[in-house]
Parts: sequence; structure tokens; C-alpha cells
Amino acid sequence: MQNTKDVVVIGGGLAGLAAAAYLGRAGRSVALIEKAHAPGGRAATQESHGFSMNLGAHALYCGGAAHEVLGELGVRFTGAPPPASGAFALDRGAFHTMPSGALSLLTTGLFGLAAKLEMARVLGGLAAMNPAPLASVPVSAWLRDAFRTPEVRRFVGMLVRLTTYCADDDRQSAGAALAQLQLAFAKGVLYLDGGWKTLVDGLRGAATAAGVEILTGVRATRIGAEGGAVSFVELANGERLDTGAALVAASPRAAAALAPESPALAAHAARAVPVHAACLDVALSRLPRPRFRVALGVDRPLYLSLHSDAARLAPAGGALFHAVQYGPELAGRAAERELEDLLDRALPGYRDVLVERRFLPSLVVSNAVVAAEGGGYAARPGVRVPDLDGLFLAGDWVGPTGMLADASLGSARDAAGAILARGARRPLDRAA
Repeated sequence: MQNTKDVVVIGGGLAGLAAAAYLGRAGRSVALIEKAHAPGGRAATQESHGFSMNLGAHALYCGGAAHEVLGELGVRFTGAPPPASGAFALDRGAFHTMPSGALSLLTTGLFGLAAKLEMARVLGGLAAMNPAPLASVPVSAWLRDAFRTPEVRRFVGMLVRLTTYCADDDRQSAGAALAQLQLAFAKGVLYLDGGWKTLVDGLRGAATAAGVEILTGVRATRIGAEGGAVSFVELANGERLDTGAALVAASPRAAAALAPESPALAAHAARAVPVHAACLDVALSRLPRPRFRVALGVDRPLYLSLHSDAARLAPAGGALFHAVQYGPELAGRAAERELEDLLDRALPGYRDVLVERRFLPSLVVSNAVVAAEGGGYAARPGVRVPDLDGLFLAGDWVGPTGMLADASLGSARDAAGAILARGARRPLDRAA
């Protein structure tokens, strides 16, 4: 490995791989440092018994920034929307047919008459609502003030959880949540054939083809600065990479720890509140209840979906379900018991056909809630770190673009663009 690079990217998840690919294609010499033994981060997929198991439930938003970036970098994937039938709402202990149109809204037992009339107006009006005035309003306040009946408040809250993966209604920006909900309604989502490792493999291939040097099993320990500007990245093995630019594609805390000279990063790390979820992923040899595909909690932050019905994720005849408790409101074994109970009620007999199960008690869904305090996306850091020249950020907590993978890949593109606009500056350039 050459010990001088134009750019050092720290973090080999979707954001780091995409940013490195953009920079390599533009002719920059790039090293990507990933502490794990393979890139991918939370987009990794486990292959077992013919099943492709993502780390919890993943969906790619069509028409979002991630979809655009993957197209620009030539990453190919296939997939399909979630099941359109077999969807149920779980409210106060009972399953109800999920309303998806006028007829199902009229016949569902989920709502009383007054709530059905309001829900009909809401479903027709959500797409036309303007998210901007709600940027500084918490989701809980929006639900309380915008909707009249408790049933409709609970149902819209369920839609917010479904599309944002976040149940922190007192903190999350209603404007950001509404924009995410509108994106889902307008463009839909895809479950990906082969799992999200297809995106990881595609991005890694794009980066490697662009000349990026990918170093796995290597941990960066410090971003060094001289004269207020990035000058090197120090590695745990004692090596040092001289560089004029470093891009951190990691969590706020990790970024702040790497660059302790930056008060701005310390402030972002102190302010960021991660979004967590408890996930129970189950692989089944067959579908125990053929008509049952999806269950969404209305009064509880719960989700259950058959991802293998839409995407190639299971062997012939098999079924892969992801159960999620957003929050998680409950911790450890209590969360696991609630998800097991959800599976037992929705899929009686599933234990008899269980091939594999995996419980993730507190998976990081996103590194920071898009908070109403500060104005939603306006409170996020930009891709440039203002108090350290040559330091850049990318990730699901960075920049003004969307949530989840859209934020990760959108900020990766923006960060690469900012580095390229700045020009290639190595330590020797400044010394000269």
C-alpha cells in the first residue's frame, strides 16, 4: 500500500463504498479503511441453509437518492414491491384487514364510522400536505393536532413507523416523517433479490474498478491535523497514511473520536440520538399460514413481513419473515418475547417448520433521529466539517437528503463532490 493518498475514506458501509467509488472514478487515489473483515456494515446479508437474511427488515425506496446513486455507479439489482395482499393491522389484541382502498376501508373492523370518514379524507390528502411547515413540529404534536379521532392518529402513527423505522414521536420531525411517507406512497419500495449484499457487492466492485484500495480488518484510530487541516490518518497497526482529505462514513461518536480537535463533531455526537429496533428474523421450511403475509401494529410499535414473497431470499417452498419492534420500547428478553408472541399469533405452528432464527436485541437502524428540535433536516451536519479543513462526513445522519439509505448514499455523493471541488491537496502540497 502506498502511504500517501489523495483521500482516505474511513468506513466501508454503503456510504463509504459509494463515496470512494465516485472519488476513484474522478482520478483520485483513495484508500478505504474498514475495521470489520468485510465491507457492508448494516447492509450485510447472512447466507444460511439457502436463505439470504438481512440484518432485520430492509427496503429500498424507489425514486430516492439511494436509487439514483446506485444507478449512477452502475450497481445492478433486482427485486419487487412488498406483498399487496395478506396484510393485517394488529390493534388492541385483534387482527383486522388492512385498509388499502375504499371497499376495504368500509369493511374493516379497525375503525368506527367517524374514523372511517376521517380516514377516507386522510388517505386522499396526505400526498398534498406540505412537509415544510412541520419541520420543527414533533410527530406526536402533529398527530394530536392534525387528526380528530384516536383511531386515525394511531393508524397514521403506524404509517410513520413503517416508513421511517422510528417510533420516537416526541423527538422525530413531523415534516421529515411526512416527506418520507409521501415518498413511500408515490414511488413504493423494493425488497431485493439476494438481500442487501447485492448492493454491497456492486458498490465494492465499482470502487475496486475505480482503483480504490480497500483495506479490511484495519481500524483507523486518529485523523491527524497540522495547521488546522487534515494531514494524516493513523491506523491501529501503527501505520500512517498521509493525506490531504479524510472522509468519515461512520457514526457521530466514531467521527468525534477520530477527530478530537473538532468541537463541531463533538457537538453533533452529543446531540445525536440513534434509532434502534429489536429484530427477530425467522427462516421457515414452508409458509404455515398461506394467506398471512404482513402484520403491522397500530397500538404497539410492531412489524411483521414475509420478505421472501417478493424477493428471492429463500429456497423453493421456504419463507423468510422479519419481525420488528420499533424503539425498542422493551429491552432484551422482554422484546424477544413480544416478537415471539407476534409470530405465534400471526403464524401458528411456525416453530414446527423453523429452520433458523436470529434475534437482534438493539439493532442501530439509523445513527440519529431527524429531530424536530433544530428544524428537522436543517439540524443535520453538512458534509464539510467546518473547523477542520479537509475533513468530510457521509452517512445516514448527514446532509439534507432523506432518511436511511437515501441519506447515506445521498451524502456520500455530496461529500465526494465537495472533495473534488476542493481539489486534490496532499500534505506536501501545503508544505510547498
